[in-house]
Order: sequence, then C-alpha cells, then structure tokens
Amino acid sequence: MQDAPDIFARVAQHAALFRAGLRERRVAPDGDAARLAKAFGDPLPDAGSNPVAVVDALVRAAEPGLVATAGPRFFGFVIGGSLPAATAADMLTSAWDQCAFNAVLSPAAIAAERAAGSWLKDLLGIPAWSSVGFVTGAQEANTVGLAAARHHVLAVAGWDVARRGLLGGPAVRVVASAERHATIDRSLRLLGLGDDCVEEVATDANGAMDMVDLARVMGARDDGPTILCLQAGNVNTGACDDLVAGCDVARQYDAWVHVDGAFGLWAAASPTTSHLVRGLERADSWGCDGHKWLNLPYDSGFAFCAHPQVHAAAVSYTASYLSGSGEVEPGGADLTLSSSRRARGFAAWAGLRELGRDGVAELVERPCALARRFADSLSARGVEVVNDVVLNQVLVSFGSDATTDAVIAGVQREGTCWMGGTTWRGRRLMRISVSNWSTTQEDVDASVDAIMRVRARLRSS
Repeated sequence: MQDAPDIFARVAQHAALFRAGLRERRVAPDGDAARLAKAFGDPLPDAGSNPVAVVDALVRAAEPGLVATAGPRFFGFVIGGSLPAATAADMLTSAWDQCAFNAVLSPAAIAAERAAGSWLKDLLGIPAWSSVGFVTGAQEANTVGLAAARHHVLAVAGWDVARRGLLGGPAVRVVASAERHATIDRSLRLLGLGDDCVEEVATDANGAMDMVDLARVMGARDDGPTILCLQAGNVNTGACDDLVAGCDVARQYDAWVHVDGAFGLWAAASPTTSHLVRGLERADSWGCDGHKWLNLPYDSGFAFCAHPQVHAAAVSYTASYLSGSGEVEPGGADLTLSSSRRARGFAAWAGLRELGRDGVAELVERPCALARRFADSLSARGVEVVNDVVLNQVLVSFGSDATTDAVIAGVQREGTCWMGGTTWRGRRLMRISVSNWSTTQEDVDASVDAIMRVRARLRSS
C-alpha cells in the first residue's frame, strides 16, 4: 500500500487545528471510557481502508478523550506543552522513520543527539566530557544512571557485575532521601538491588535532604560499595537537596552520586535559580526529562554520566550482525536501554534551537514567577499554601482532606484548568505544577478564579 499523496497534509491540518484551539479548549476530556471504547471498538474490517479516511476516523474517535495537556492551563503532574519547532520536528521524525541505534543506521539521528547533548550539558553545567543517553524519560534516566553506579562501585570492590551478576557479590548500599521519587525504587528493583537496600535520610521542612542526617546515615557504616541518590526538585514541593554538601559527604566514603533531576535540574539554566543546584557538576550521573520543563514532545529524557566508558559498559551490548556496534565513542543505543530507538535528538535539537540560551532561561524563570503568582493569589483569598515555593510547584489545602479532594475533583470537572492531588506529610493537598511554555498571567488568574468558584459552590451546597 502506497502513502496517499495528501495524507500528511491532512495530518498537519488536524494537528494545526488542535493546537490552535488549545487556549480556548476545555482542559478535561469530554468522553468517558464507554464512549471511547465504542468509538474505537468496531470489529477489524476484512478489507483495507483509504489512509486519509483512517486518519479522519482516528481523529473523530480520539477527540472526546483528548486531555489538553499541551495547553496553557494544565497544571497536573509536571507536563510541558511541546514547543512548536520541537513538535514539528517530531512529526518529521515519524515521517523519516529512523532507527537511532547507531550512526550506521542513521548518521543524522546520532549527529543530532551529539549536538543537542553538547548544548544540554552546556546549559545545565554538566561536565563537557560526560556522555548523554537520549532516553524515554526520568524512569529510564534513573535506571541507566543507577546501572552505571552499580557497575562502577562493584568494580571498585573487585566484583564484575556484568559477568557474574549480583549473587555472591558485595552488598550495595543505596542512601536516598525519605522523599525520593518512586522511580528510584523501581530502578533498584529492575537492577536486582531491591528497594529494601535503601537507607533513608530525613528531610527538612520543605522536603530537601537533611545534610546532618545524611552524615549520620553514611557514617553508620563505613564499608562496602555505596551509591548516594540526591534530588533536584522534590516531586511535591520543588525543593532541591544541597548538592555541594551531599557530594562532600559522599566523597568521604567513595560513594557514587546520582542526581535525580527530572524537572529540577533545569534550575541550572537560569541565573535566578541556578543557586538551587550549585555543585551539580560534582556528581557522577544525572537524570533529567525533556518532556517536562523543556517542553519537548513525549517521550524525551536524558541520562548523563561523567564516566562515559562506565555508562556504556553498564548498558551497551554488541553482536556480530549489528553493523557499527561497539564503536570507540559510545553513542545511540550504547547509552540507553533500547536498541530500536526513536530518533529523539531531532526534536531536542529543534526545541533548543527554537529557544536559544536566553529562551531556555526564560522558560525556567516564567513558570517560577507564575507559580508564585498562584501561591500569592490563593493565599490572599484565604487558601492555605503549604510549601515554600522555590521552583514551579505549589501545594495548597482547603481545610480537611475531604474538602481538598472535593475541590480538586470539582476543578477537574469544571474544565477551565486541571490540577491533581497528592499526599504530603500525611495531608491531602492540591498540587499545582507550572511548566508550560504558553501559560500566561491571565491563565493563572482564570485558574484561580475557577478554583474559588468551585470552593464557593461546595460551601453553599
């Protein structure tokens, strides 16, 4: 079956109409699960269909179930809105259909990754010699970083984990915050270390690691291979661990330092927030998302490692039939957990080129300012702001847990904006995450008004 000559123009038209309507679109979807199941659930036809007709049918079926996560008033999770150039580049990526396994399969894909990787390291202050794996997101980035950590600390202890596995080898200590992201535990399970190996460190009032307690935990044992997980951007509060102090403690025990910086690592790209992640260059590995604060399309993440050969040794493989595998300079699949890889470097290169250095800094600074506007506006109208707003995260309470959950549900149904809920320090809270490139002060003000309307209706009912 040949490509219909006008199918890609039709797709571009559908995409452009969707994006053009995001500002006025209801954020929550209009279709329930039963309606969507019916729309998608016709029996598979015996005969094929015209590609253009298929695309039109897909749009009709999907439209009621689309959430306006790309729009300016989606504040659930930490989700960016995919920049125009990056989105267009991602559409081209699908059309070009490149497998970014290595430079033999797609020289352009690997060249784009290397160029974008250099820009990323420069923006974030990561050492220039570090390797960069273009991964699916923070989960894979943390898994790759911890795989490299496991490989290195066991090698130093005289154990070849790649050849011998973990059985019979030295026990690995993993020291991490009591408020670490759940992807750290999942990575430890996937790597065979298990989350029971974690030695937890207490946190301060805003969720950053308590460095006095870190020294206590690290000093409780002074032997064995050790990995320290630090955090840039607490998932609830946005708080960042003191990376200078953390690295100082880690070096006393020859520990590998991994920084989970899914969204908070972007603080390094702005002069107004870079102090929050001072010392990040002293770590050994870093995980970071592109589809969060950098506003690249899903899925996009980055696994950085200050020890490229360790990075590649931990996750790469070679085979006789794989032309170009095992190159001297690791790249592509050598630095990730997948071989049949989407060419994510094209969208990253385009997004960074669209923004430039100043644009990336502004993309960090403006959501931080808008998060403070959320906090100040809600506080002025009698809503309790629970956290110290240091980045783009705001936690608010409407009194009881039940009332807070009711306000969250009401706001999601109302459709002006969308916020999620979380549990932090034993309390149910509304979690507001501001990270979209297109969000304005007017969007924040309209969202605050919507929140207050919902609360007023609940009080009167």
